[in-house]
Amino acid sequence: MSQKQDRFNKRRLRSSYISVVVSITLVLFLMGLLSTVLFHSKAIANQVQENVAFTVLLKPDSKQIMVKQFQRQLKLSEHVKNTEFVSKNEAVETLKKDLGEDFIKFLGFNPLTDAIDIHFQAYYTQTKSPEKIEKELLAVPIVQEVVYDKSLIKLLNDNLKKVSYTLLLLSLFFSAIAIALINSSIRLSIYSKRFLIKTMQLVGATKSFIRKPFIQKSLLHGLFASALAIICIDLLIRSGTDIMPEIHRLHNQEAKIILYTCILLLGLLIPWACTYFAVRKYLKLNTDELHY
Repeated sequence: MSQKQDRFNKRRLRSSYISVVVSITLVLFLMGLLSTVLFHSKAIANQVQENVAFTVLLKPDSKQIMVKQFQRQLKLSEHVKNTEFVSKNEAVETLKKDLGEDFIKFLGFNPLTDAIDIHFQAYYTQTKSPEKIEKELLAVPIVQEVVYDKSLIKLLNDNLKKVSYTLLLLSLFFSAIAIALINSSIRLSIYSKRFLIKTMQLVGATKSFIRKPFIQKSLLHGLFASALAIICIDLLIRSGTDIMPEIHRLHNQEAKIILYTCILLLGLLIPWACTYFAVRKYLKLNTDELHY
C-alpha cells in the first residue's frame, strides 16, 4: 500500500512539474511572440515613414555652390537618411512620362525648379511634427517651398501608436493571466510538500536552507521552459521567413539577442519569485494551519 502511495505521489509530483514547465513555456512564448509582432510592425512602419519624401523646391536664382552646401549639410545630419537632387530638366522628363505629353511645347518654357528629395529617419518624423520640419527647411534662404504628404505622415504616426498600445495592453493582459496560472501551479506543487517544509523547520533548518532546493528546482524548470520558448519562437520566425522572404529584411540580430535574453531572464525571474513567496507562506504557517 505504501509503495502504491509513493508511486502515486511521484506521478502527481511529476505531472505538477510538467504543468509548471508547460505554463512557463506558454507565457514566455506568448510574450516573445507579441514582442516580435510589435517589433516587426514598428519596423514596417519605420520603413514606410522613411520612404516618405520631403521635397524641397529651390528658388530659381539659387547658386549651385549654395545648393551643394545645403545638400552636404543635409547628408551630414543624423536625422536625414538620404537625399536626392532632382534638377528641373530631370523633373520635366519625369512629368512628361507621367502626363504622356510634352507640355513644354505648349507653355514655351520650363515652369519647374530644381528640388531636393529628403528622406528623414523614422524616429525624427515620429517625434517631431512635420510642420516644425517644414518650418526649419523654409528658414533656409534658398528654399522656396516644401512639399510632402501631410495626411500620410499623420496616418502612419496615429496607426503606429494604436498598434503599439493595443499590442502592449494585450501583452500585459495575457501575461497577467499566464503568470497567475504559473503561480497557481507552483503553489500546488509546493503545497504537496508543506508538511516536509514544516518538519524541516521544526528540526532547526533555517529558512534559506529550506528554500534552497525549491528555488533551485524552479530555476531549472524556468531555464528549461525558456529554452523551449526560444526554440519555438525561432522556429516560427524561420518558418515565417520561408513563407514570406521579404520579412528577412526586417530582422535585426541585436533585437533578436535582446528578445531572447529577456525571455531567459523572465523564465528565471517568474518561477523564482513564485517559489520564494509560496515557500515563505508555508514557513509562516502554524502546524495546525497546514491541514487547511
